[in-house]
Amino acid sequence: MMQEVRWGDFNIVGAERRLLANALLDFSNQRFVLLSESCIPLFNFSTIYNYLINSTKTFVESYDLPGPVGRGRYSPRMRPLVRLSQWRKGSQWFQIDRPLATEIVSDQLYFPLFNKHCRNGCYGDEHYLPTFVSIKFSQRNSDRTLTWVDWSQGGPHPARFMRRNVTIEFLERLRNGTTCHYNGNTTNICYLFARKFMPQALDRLLRFAPKIMHFD
Repeated sequence: MMQEVRWGDFNIVGAERRLLANALLDFSNQRFVLLSESCIPLFNFSTIYNYLINSTKTFVESYDLPGPVGRGRYSPRMRPLVRLSQWRKGSQWFQIDRPLATEIVSDQLYFPLFNKHCRNGCYGDEHYLPTFVSIKFSQRNSDRTLTWVDWSQGGPHPARFMRRNVTIEFLERLRNGTTCHYNGNTTNICYLFARKFMPQALDRLLRFAPKIMHFD
């Protein structure tokens, strides 16, 4: 049965759980990545696969954000299960392992609470997983996402990239332009994916991929 999913509605989280539940049916699946149609890979398949499968951490962005779009979305009715000091925000674009995916799908404690109280401008897809993972699995999580997004323009949606924005220099900066920690070491590969790339960018992406991403 088809179920409607709307941006900003908590039913997005329900859809993510259904996706994970279906993916978990294949016991060979050990890592789970949520992407959208506007996401692109920044490296070839083998690089992405090895980065994910060898990681000792999961990648769910989770941070404490004061102000109206962070702590301001918290409802006191979530106490005592979720306190304000435990409330977290983060990107919905996660990269997780099988144990965490199983915990998310089987959660019957936090999910109903968020479903009831994280509505009307709460944007549950930005708070449920970051808060749930921070409370229960913080030691196994990196608190960062592997999907690069540009929020510098402000507003409720990130920057969109068209054909003219796609250059070799731009893609190389996304691939190697920052530093972070991976398995206890410093690395300059902090993002494996990026968004939001529009369909008009596809021809340039396909043209540059063989050279900089080593696609065949």
